Amino acid sequence: MAETTPETAPETTLPGADELRSEVREWLRDNWSPLPAGGDPWTSSPARVAWLEKVLAAGYAVPTYPVEWFGRGYPATLAAVISKEFAAVKAPGSSQDRYNIPANTVLALGTARLRDELLHDFLVERARTCLLYSEPGAGSDLAAVRTTAVREGDRWIVNGQKVWTSGAQTAQYALLLARTDWDKPKHKGLSLFMLPMKQAGIDVRPLVQITGETHFNEVFITDAVVSDDYLLGGEGNGWRALQTALAYERSIMGDSNRGSRNRAADSLIELARNNGVLGDRAVRDRLATVLAMRELNRLNNTRAKAGASQGTSSSIMSLGKLAMSRILHAEAALKTEIVGAQALLAGPENPVADDVNFLTLNAFFTSIGGGTDQIQRNIIGERVLGLPKEPEPDRDIPFRQARRS
Repeated sequence: MAETTPETAPETTLPGADELRSEVREWLRDNWSPLPAGGDPWTSSPARVAWLEKVLAAGYAVPTYPVEWFGRGYPATLAAVISKEFAAVKAPGSSQDRYNIPANTVLALGTARLRDELLHDFLVERARTCLLYSEPGAGSDLAAVRTTAVREGDRWIVNGQKVWTSGAQTAQYALLLARTDWDKPKHKGLSLFMLPMKQAGIDVRPLVQITGETHFNEVFITDAVVSDDYLLGGEGNGWRALQTALAYERSIMGDSNRGSRNRAADSLIELARNNGVLGDRAVRDRLATVLAMRELNRLNNTRAKAGASQGTSSSIMSLGKLAMSRILHAEAALKTEIVGAQALLAGPENPVADDVNFLTLNAFFTSIGGGTDQIQRNIIGERVLGLPKEPEPDRDIPFRQARRS
């Protein structure tokens, strides 16, 4: 049972920015101490969970949420004050109303039972989730998924295969996109579920990445069961519901990138200085270009989030996601040039070169995860620039009649 209930959240008030800033600073001063470093990124330590419980109880985890769901009912401007104070002391847990995919999706689309049972645990990371979207025959074209969910009374029976799923080995739940009606066009016969992962019939197999890690997995589903109360957005509304979840994912990927393994090559400026090329005009020009791209992307993402309300999707998020992909590739190329022949080395005895190579290989993840660069360009072209849509001959025919590869 949840340790924090909606009734214990603070009452809705609208303090001034300075008043709130002082409140948060004092609270952090009295409560925050750095958490132990390291650990599996796909699981949460007891110390981290305990800290997130405190943040949630104080109303700082999701300040724009309604009071009855652990929030304060604040506007985005006040929520930003809280976020900045947490960032200043490097404390996690605030601003989850901007990045917590399962919690935000459940708040926007979940049933009352689902909110009661899982929202708290998602916000304190007692329950972690993975995303069961892509399939071997439906990667870029997610509307072509063939994993099925068949209604059986007040539950659904799921069968199919998913791939490229981060964190599936340890996740307690998954956002699952499944086909619930084969006689409707591909976008209209889909439903989105919150699937319990720890049950018979779910087989998770790790995939080895080019970096040597195994964060991604393929998942085989055989007669898995999910309650009808765990249906998000209603039967047949899966495509629309998915856009809400994808908007949060793309927002996260557009805001930040994954750092290096040992942080030896994280700073472009320090890397250039340490390698004696910070005074090189060509290097400085390319370095300034990358830093300017980062700032422009930050401003664009701020604009996109300011115009989006809770539970909605924004096509502008695709611009930020695509931009971050290009930034990471540009940074990796510049870092490789800065370290020169040293980039031929690898291993812990060569930490700088090892980091540069890791970041170069890992940049390709952002070009694929959350929707490929090509898909983001389509979205931007059609929904932001108003260009004609690409031909889709199977868009309006029953899915069972569509050609399959």
